[in-house]
Amino acid sequence: MKKVSFAEFGGPEVLQLIAAEEPHAGPGQVRIAVRAAGVNPVDWRIREGQVLGAHPTELPSGVGLDAAGVVDEIGEGVEGVEAGDHVFGEGASTYAEFAVLSAWARMPEGLTFEEAAGYPSVVETALRIIREVGVRPGQTLLVSGASGGVGSAVLQIARDRGITVIGTAGAANQDYLRSLGALAATYGEGWTERVRQLGPVDAALDLAGSGVIRELVELTGDPGKVVSIADLGAPGLGVRFSGVAGSVPDALAEAAALISRGKLHIPVEKTYSLAEAAAAHIDSRAGHTRGRRVIVI
Repeated sequence: MKKVSFAEFGGPEVLQLIAAEEPHAGPGQVRIAVRAAGVNPVDWRIREGQVLGAHPTELPSGVGLDAAGVVDEIGEGVEGVEAGDHVFGEGASTYAEFAVLSAWARMPEGLTFEEAAGYPSVVETALRIIREVGVRPGQTLLVSGASGGVGSAVLQIARDRGITVIGTAGAANQDYLRSLGALAATYGEGWTERVRQLGPVDAALDLAGSGVIRELVELTGDPGKVVSIADLGAPGLGVRFSGVAGSVPDALAEAAALISRGKLHIPVEKTYSLAEAAAAHIDSRAGHTRGRRVIVI
Protein backbone atom coordinates (compact mmCIF):
# COMPACT_ATOMS: atom_id res chain seq x y z
CA MET A 1 0.00 0.00 0.00
CA LYS A 2 0.97 3.67 -0.29
CA LYS A 3 1.78 5.54 2.92
CA VAL A 4 3.28 8.88 3.92
CA SER A 5 6.30 8.45 6.19
CA PHE A 6 9.35 10.28 7.53
CA ALA A 7 12.69 8.83 8.64
CA GLU A 8 14.03 11.97 10.34
CA PHE A 9 12.56 14.99 12.06
CA GLY A 10 12.52 18.19 10.06
CA GLY A 11 10.59 20.32 7.61
CA PRO A 12 7.90 19.17 5.20
CA GLU A 13 10.60 17.96 2.80
CA VAL A 14 11.24 14.92 5.06
CA LEU A 15 7.82 13.49 4.15
CA GLN A 16 7.99 10.65 1.64
CA LEU A 17 5.30 8.64 -0.12
CA ILE A 18 6.47 5.04 0.19
CA ALA A 19 5.31 1.48 -0.43
CA ALA A 20 4.64 -0.17 2.93
CA GLU A 21 3.17 -3.34 4.36
CA GLU A 22 -0.50 -3.16 5.25
CA PRO A 23 -1.25 -2.82 8.99
CA HIS A 24 -3.67 -5.23 10.69
CA ALA A 25 -6.24 -4.73 13.41
CA GLY A 26 -5.18 -5.90 16.85
CA PRO A 27 -7.46 -6.54 19.84
CA GLY A 28 -9.94 -3.71 20.30
CA GLN A 29 -9.13 -2.17 16.91
CA VAL A 30 -10.56 -2.00 13.41
CA ARG A 31 -8.78 -1.50 10.13
CA ILE A 32 -10.24 0.73 7.46
CA ALA A 33 -9.65 1.32 3.80
CA VAL A 34 -8.94 5.02 4.21
CA ARG A 35 -10.98 7.38 2.07
CA ALA A 36 -9.82 10.62 3.71
CA ALA A 37 -7.43 11.68 6.50
CA GLY A 38 -7.65 14.85 8.57
CA VAL A 39 -4.68 17.25 8.59
CA ASN A 40 -4.02 18.56 12.11
CA PRO A 41 -1.33 20.88 13.55
CA VAL A 42 -0.21 17.99 15.78
CA ASP A 43 0.83 16.16 12.59
CA TRP A 44 3.48 18.70 11.63
CA ARG A 45 4.46 19.29 15.25
CA ILE A 46 5.30 15.59 15.54
CA ARG A 47 7.12 15.67 12.18
CA GLU A 48 9.23 18.61 13.37
CA GLY A 49 10.23 16.66 16.50
CA GLN A 50 8.47 18.91 18.99
CA VAL A 51 8.30 17.29 22.43
CA LEU A 52 4.71 16.12 22.76
CA GLY A 53 4.37 13.68 25.64
CA ALA A 54 1.05 12.34 24.40
CA HIS A 55 2.57 11.29 21.09
CA PRO A 56 6.03 9.67 21.51
CA THR A 57 7.53 9.02 18.09
CA GLU A 58 9.78 6.23 16.88
CA LEU A 59 11.48 6.70 13.52
CA PRO A 60 10.68 5.91 10.81
CA SER A 61 7.13 7.01 11.46
CA GLY A 62 3.87 7.32 9.63
CA VAL A 63 1.80 10.50 9.75
CA GLY A 64 -1.76 11.30 10.77
CA LEU A 65 -4.23 10.54 13.55
CA ASP A 66 -7.68 11.12 12.02
CA ALA A 67 -9.40 9.26 9.20
CA ALA A 68 -12.69 8.19 7.70
CA GLY A 69 -13.18 5.08 5.60
CA VAL A 70 -14.67 1.63 5.19
CA VAL A 71 -14.12 -1.09 7.80
CA ASP A 72 -12.44 -4.14 6.26
CA GLU A 73 -10.85 -5.91 9.24
CA ILE A 74 -12.10 -6.30 12.82
CA GLY A 75 -9.85 -7.05 15.79
CA GLU A 76 -10.48 -9.50 18.61
CA GLY A 77 -13.08 -8.39 21.13
CA VAL A 78 -14.65 -5.71 18.91
CA GLU A 79 -18.44 -5.66 18.75
CA GLY A 80 -21.03 -3.43 17.17
CA VAL A 81 -19.25 -2.90 13.87
CA GLU A 82 -19.11 -4.93 10.67
CA ALA A 83 -16.98 -5.05 7.54
CA GLY A 84 -18.33 -2.49 5.10
CA ASP A 85 -19.42 0.01 7.75
CA HIS A 86 -18.51 3.65 7.08
CA VAL A 87 -16.72 5.03 10.15
CA PHE A 88 -14.64 7.99 11.27
CA GLY A 89 -12.18 7.96 14.11
CA GLU A 90 -8.66 8.19 15.45
CA GLY A 91 -5.70 5.87 15.06
CA ALA A 92 -2.15 6.02 13.74
CA SER A 93 -0.45 6.57 10.38
CA THR A 94 -3.70 7.59 8.71
CA TYR A 95 -2.04 9.25 5.70
CA ALA A 96 -2.20 5.86 4.00
CA GLU A 97 -4.42 3.59 1.94
CA PHE A 98 -5.13 1.42 5.01
CA ALA A 99 -5.00 2.41 8.68
CA VAL A 100 -5.85 0.93 12.07
CA LEU A 101 -8.24 2.87 14.31
CA SER A 102 -8.35 2.58 18.08
CA ALA A 103 -11.50 4.71 18.43
CA TRP A 104 -14.31 5.12 15.92
CA ALA A 105 -17.99 5.81 15.36
CA ARG A 106 -20.36 5.29 12.48
CA MET A 107 -20.49 8.28 10.15
CA PRO A 108 -23.69 10.31 10.50
CA GLU A 109 -26.01 10.06 7.53
CA GLY A 110 -25.29 12.57 4.80
CA LEU A 111 -21.66 13.16 5.80
CA THR A 112 -18.99 12.64 3.14
CA PHE A 113 -15.71 10.87 3.92
CA GLU A 114 -13.86 14.16 3.36
CA GLU A 115 -16.06 15.95 5.90
CA ALA A 116 -15.98 13.11 8.42
CA ALA A 117 -12.18 12.90 8.43
CA GLY A 118 -12.00 16.46 9.72
CA TYR A 119 -13.88 15.85 12.97
CA PRO A 120 -12.25 13.32 15.37
CA SER A 121 -9.28 15.11 16.98
CA VAL A 122 -10.87 18.51 16.42
CA VAL A 123 -14.06 17.73 18.35
CA GLU A 124 -12.21 15.85 21.10
CA THR A 125 -9.96 18.88 21.57
CA ALA A 126 -12.87 21.33 21.51
CA LEU A 127 -14.88 19.39 24.10
CA ARG A 128 -11.82 18.95 26.33
CA ILE A 129 -10.73 22.58 26.41
CA ILE A 130 -14.25 23.91 26.92
CA ARG A 131 -14.41 21.62 29.96
CA GLU A 132 -10.92 22.52 31.21
CA VAL A 133 -11.43 26.29 30.97
CA GLY A 134 -14.55 25.98 33.12
CA VAL A 135 -16.85 28.25 31.13
CA ARG A 136 -20.55 27.93 31.96
CA PRO A 137 -23.86 28.72 30.22
CA GLY A 138 -24.55 32.45 30.35
CA GLN A 139 -20.84 33.34 30.43
CA THR A 140 -18.65 34.67 27.62
CA LEU A 141 -15.76 32.72 26.07
CA LEU A 142 -13.04 34.41 24.02
CA VAL A 143 -11.47 32.20 21.33
CA SER A 144 -8.18 33.42 19.86
CA GLY A 145 -7.60 31.85 16.45
CA ALA A 146 -11.23 30.88 16.01
CA SER A 147 -11.58 30.15 12.29
CA GLY A 148 -9.68 26.84 12.10
CA GLY A 149 -11.04 23.37 12.78
CA VAL A 150 -10.87 23.44 16.58
CA GLY A 151 -12.13 27.01 16.69
CA SER A 152 -15.05 26.19 14.41
CA ALA A 153 -16.00 23.30 16.70
CA VAL A 154 -15.56 25.34 19.91
CA LEU A 155 -17.78 28.17 18.65
CA GLN A 156 -20.62 25.84 17.68
CA ILE A 157 -20.44 23.58 20.74
CA ALA A 158 -20.26 26.56 23.11
CA ARG A 159 -23.21 28.29 21.44
CA ASP A 160 -25.23 25.05 21.68
CA ARG A 161 -24.52 25.10 25.43
CA GLY A 162 -25.75 28.66 25.89
CA ILE A 163 -22.30 30.27 26.07
CA THR A 164 -21.63 33.60 24.35
CA VAL A 165 -18.53 33.40 22.18
CA ILE A 166 -16.16 36.08 20.89
CA GLY A 167 -13.82 34.90 18.16
CA THR A 168 -10.69 36.56 16.79
CA ALA A 169 -9.47 35.88 13.27
CA GLY A 170 -8.19 37.64 10.17
CA ALA A 171 -10.34 40.18 8.35
CA ALA A 172 -11.28 37.66 5.65
CA ASN A 173 -12.84 35.30 8.22
CA GLN A 174 -15.03 37.74 10.15
CA ASP A 175 -18.24 36.80 8.34
CA TYR A 176 -17.38 33.12 8.75
CA LEU A 177 -17.14 33.53 12.53
CA ARG A 178 -20.46 35.38 12.60
CA SER A 179 -22.06 32.57 10.58
CA LEU A 180 -21.12 30.21 13.45
CA GLY A 181 -22.86 32.43 15.99
CA ALA A 182 -19.82 34.30 17.31
CA LEU A 183 -19.14 37.94 17.93
CA ALA A 184 -16.11 38.65 15.73
CA ALA A 185 -12.99 40.76 16.15
CA THR A 186 -9.89 41.11 14.00
CA TYR A 187 -6.28 40.49 14.97
CA GLY A 188 -3.67 43.22 14.95
CA GLU A 189 -2.95 46.38 16.86
CA GLY A 190 -5.77 47.34 19.20
CA TRP A 191 -7.39 43.89 19.17
CA THR A 192 -7.85 43.74 22.94
CA GLU A 193 -9.79 47.01 22.90
CA ARG A 194 -11.98 45.68 20.08
CA VAL A 195 -12.72 42.62 22.22
CA ARG A 196 -13.55 44.77 25.26
CA GLN A 197 -16.06 46.69 23.18
CA LEU A 198 -17.90 43.41 22.60
CA GLY A 199 -18.28 42.75 26.32
CA PRO A 200 -16.54 41.32 29.40
CA VAL A 201 -14.73 37.99 29.02
CA ASP A 202 -15.09 35.17 31.56
CA ALA A 203 -12.68 32.66 29.99
CA ALA A 204 -10.37 32.42 26.99
CA LEU A 205 -8.80 29.84 24.70
CA ASP A 206 -5.57 30.24 22.72
CA LEU A 207 -5.79 28.09 19.60
CA ALA A 208 -3.20 29.78 17.38
CA GLY A 209 -0.12 30.21 19.57
CA SER A 210 0.35 33.74 18.31
CA GLY A 211 1.88 35.15 21.50
CA VAL A 212 -1.29 36.51 23.09
CA ILE A 213 -1.27 34.67 26.43
CA ARG A 214 -0.54 37.81 28.48
CA GLU A 215 -3.40 39.67 26.81
CA LEU A 216 -5.81 36.78 27.38
CA VAL A 217 -4.89 36.72 31.07
CA GLU A 218 -5.42 40.47 31.23
CA LEU A 219 -8.84 40.20 29.58
CA THR A 220 -10.05 37.41 31.89
CA GLY A 221 -8.25 38.68 34.99
CA ASP A 222 -7.11 35.17 35.93
CA PRO A 223 -4.52 32.82 34.33
CA GLY A 224 -6.65 29.94 35.59
CA LYS A 225 -9.36 31.04 33.16
CA VAL A 226 -7.12 30.63 30.10
CA VAL A 227 -6.18 27.41 28.28
CA SER A 228 -3.81 27.07 25.33
CA ILE A 229 -3.38 24.21 22.87
CA ALA A 230 -0.74 25.99 20.79
CA ASP A 231 1.74 27.88 22.99
CA LEU A 232 4.21 25.57 24.76
CA GLY A 233 5.35 28.57 26.84
CA ALA A 234 1.90 29.06 28.38
CA PRO A 235 2.71 27.29 31.69
CA GLY A 236 5.48 29.84 32.30
CA LEU A 237 2.72 32.45 32.54
CA GLY A 238 0.54 30.32 34.82
CA VAL A 239 -1.72 29.19 31.96
CA ARG A 240 -2.65 25.57 31.38
CA PHE A 241 -1.35 23.90 28.21
CA SER A 242 -3.75 21.18 27.11
CA GLY A 243 -2.21 18.48 24.96
CA VAL A 244 -3.41 15.11 26.29
CA ALA A 245 -6.61 13.72 24.83
CA GLY A 246 -9.57 12.66 26.92
CA SER A 247 -12.02 9.97 25.85
CA VAL A 248 -12.00 9.87 22.07
CA PRO A 249 -14.93 7.38 21.83
CA ASP A 250 -17.09 9.71 23.94
CA ALA A 251 -16.04 12.68 21.79
CA LEU A 252 -16.90 10.83 18.59
CA ALA A 253 -20.31 9.89 19.96
CA GLU A 254 -20.99 13.52 20.90
CA ALA A 255 -19.73 14.71 17.51
CA ALA A 256 -22.05 12.31 15.71
CA ALA A 257 -24.99 13.50 17.84
CA LEU A 258 -24.23 17.18 17.23
CA ILE A 259 -23.82 16.63 13.48
CA SER A 260 -27.06 14.64 13.30
CA ARG A 261 -28.91 17.45 15.14
CA GLY A 262 -27.54 20.02 12.70
CA LYS A 263 -25.58 21.75 15.48
CA LEU A 264 -22.08 21.12 14.15
CA HIS A 265 -20.68 21.58 10.66
CA ILE A 266 -17.02 22.17 9.84
CA PRO A 267 -16.38 22.94 6.16
CA VAL A 268 -13.47 21.41 4.27
CA GLU A 269 -11.42 24.32 2.98
CA LYS A 270 -9.00 22.32 0.84
CA THR A 271 -8.18 18.73 -0.09
CA TYR A 272 -4.85 17.14 -1.02
CA SER A 273 -3.62 13.83 -2.39
CA LEU A 274 -1.18 11.61 -0.47
CA ALA A 275 1.58 12.92 -2.72
CA GLU A 276 0.70 16.46 -1.60
CA ALA A 277 1.13 15.80 2.14
CA ALA A 278 4.05 18.24 2.38
CA ALA A 279 1.92 21.00 0.84
CA ALA A 280 -0.85 20.19 3.33
CA HIS A 281 1.60 20.62 6.22
CA ILE A 282 2.94 23.89 4.82
CA ASP A 283 -0.59 25.27 4.53
CA SER A 284 -1.60 24.01 7.97
CA ARG A 285 1.45 25.53 9.61
CA ALA A 286 0.77 28.89 7.91
CA GLY A 287 -2.61 29.06 9.68
CA HIS A 288 -5.50 31.25 8.53
CA THR A 289 -7.53 28.11 7.81
CA ARG A 290 -11.30 28.38 7.49
CA GLY A 291 -12.51 25.00 8.66
CA ARG A 292 -10.49 21.88 7.82
CA ARG A 293 -7.80 20.56 5.49
CA VAL A 294 -8.09 16.94 4.42
CA ILE A 295 -6.03 14.40 2.48
CA VAL A 296 -8.17 12.34 0.10
CA ILE A 297 -7.10 8.83 -0.83
